[in-house]
Amino acid sequence: MLHPAGPAAQTIADLWWIMLACGLAIFALVMILLFSALHRAANRSGQGASNDERQTRVWVWGFGLGFPLVTLAALTGYGLVIGERLLPRTASDLVTVQAEARQWAWTFRYAGAGVPATEGVLHIPAGRPVDVEITSTDVIHSFWVPRLAGKLDAILGHVNVLRIEAARPGIYSGQGAEFSGRGYREDVFTVEAHDVASWASFLRKGTP
Repeated sequence: MLHPAGPAAQTIADLWWIMLACGLAIFALVMILLFSALHRAANRSGQGASNDERQTRVWVWGFGLGFPLVTLAALTGYGLVIGERLLPRTASDLVTVQAEARQWAWTFRYAGAGVPATEGVLHIPAGRPVDVEITSTDVIHSFWVPRLAGKLDAILGHVNVLRIEAARPGIYSGQGAEFSGRGYREDVFTVEAHDVASWASFLRKGTP
């Protein structure tokens, strides 16, 4: 997930790094406050005590409360913007495929393409947005290709749509990211992103 190979995965990786940086900043501030509290020199005068109280208010209310609230509010707003950006939108070159999960395998079908379903390997064109319509025939599974997009649940009787895109041709590992019983470790699949000629051959022959 930290080596993205598509726009959706890149957006998620950027969000991850930003959240990590903000989390580290908050942690560092808390450690500074703790260190300051443990090593603060005792004040022996009334004036010193008054000044100390003002500093305490600044640290506790300004940095201890205000800074984390502002940081978390900014992260929440940014996360909402990112989430909106990752939603599947209408696109002129959009490809739609179906992913059907079961214990413990995946079947992929290609809407309107006239090619047979594939088992364990999802074929997509590189450089084009792909909507994966995800469902299940039994328990809850989760479709996840870390280098291409986030993960989304496969639920019996329901279809969830995930937008993925591979920036360039290649082979990408996918997995069921929801514990679904004994055999879960083998719940894996592959995404093969084709160049223009290879994708055309797949649509024509049903093989790359």
